[in-house]
Amino acid sequence: MPDKPSVLFVCVHNAGRSQMASAYLTHFAGDRVEVRSAGSQPADQINPAVVAAMAEEGIDISTEIPKVLTVDAVQASDVVITMGCGDTCPVFPGKRYLDWQLDDPAGQGVDAIRPIRDQVRSRIEKLTAELTSAEQA
Repeated sequence: MPDKPSVLFVCVHNAGRSQMASAYLTHFAGDRVEVRSAGSQPADQINPAVVAAMAEEGIDISTEIPKVLTVDAVQASDVVITMGCGDTCPVFPGKRYLDWQLDDPAGQGVDAIRPIRDQVRSRIEKLTAELTSAEQA
């Protein structure tokens, strides 16, 4: 039986988009998917407005901590989804890479973050369906 799929979300600061994406995937897929997130230049803390926007969805990410992107994290993942980190993400053969063009929530208030959050949620819903249906095949 194959291992469960693993996904790594990467953005620059690991304080907004990648944290929202990993929280949603964990929320929707539960333990059926291994979820990681990291940043090429991690911030000191999660963006408080992102925490507030996710709390509106009933998802608490207030205890998450931005993590540095490592080669090991990329190698351990089946799917690597980048969000604005450009060429700083290492590329390995055999991995599936997606680049999601999403606005950066850094410095934005909750009102500006909601549409970004909703775009992330929509993409994660599709990804969850794809990953969990492939696992059952």
